[in-house]
Amino acid sequence: MKTLWQVIKTFVLFTGCTILFYYSLIWFYREYESYHRYDEPQGSAVKVSTTETTSTDWLKRFILFYRDGE
Repeated sequence: MKTLWQVIKTFVLFTGCTILFYYSLIWFYREYESYHRYDEPQGSAVKVSTTETTSTDWLKRFILFYRDGE
């Protein structure tokens, strides 16, 4: 009888933690679903890189692409 009670307590604890984990994942997903990562920045944002589009610049960009490993 004592072993059965321990098994029931363990099962209830495991089930409760699993349900808590599942609903926390759903909550995180809904929280970040409405987060728009690719919107234009607001305020005093500064552009980090400048791109020069010339016909001779493609070799430099190609070498930079492989050098940085992107």
